[in-house]
Amino acid sequence: MEFEKIDLKIPEGANIILGQSHFIKTVEDLHEAMVTSVPSSKFGIAFSEASGEKLVRHSGNDKELREIASENILAIGSGHCFIIIMKDCFPINVLGAIKQVPEICRIFCATANPTSVVVAREKNRGAILGVFDGDSPEGIEADASILKRKEFLRMIGYKL
Repeated sequence: MEFEKIDLKIPEGANIILGQSHFIKTVEDLHEAMVTSVPSSKFGIAFSEASGEKLVRHSGNDKELREIASENILAIGSGHCFIIIMKDCFPINVLGAIKQVPEICRIFCATANPTSVVVAREKNRGAILGVFDGDSPEGIEADASILKRKEFLRMIGYKL
């Protein structure tokens, strides 16, 4: 077995959700979850089949994001994983709906940070072991940082 780190391509201003699923209809169900959650969002979805034709299935309403999602999933090369690359919305706006899709098994990350995927390889198979999401913390927030966080959440409308 070998290990590989795949650096994901995330366009400027985009967020991603990376997860694991188990069925070919994942692409259609995730597409539906996106448009019903945030109809104005732009997104691309890609899903890696683990059997049958073993294709990267894809959907979305933005050609560039769809292509980047497909390239990322092909590079990861692990069965039954998916990625959603989105603009004009945030993961917090769609994660509830994504988690309710019956064939979703797990979410590895939801982020806009630089992200790398750790993959184990064995013959013609790959397995996502985990992700590097952004950087390590450099300290513990102080009172001023707490106040700044709370003000930011209220400014963007996530807290009253």
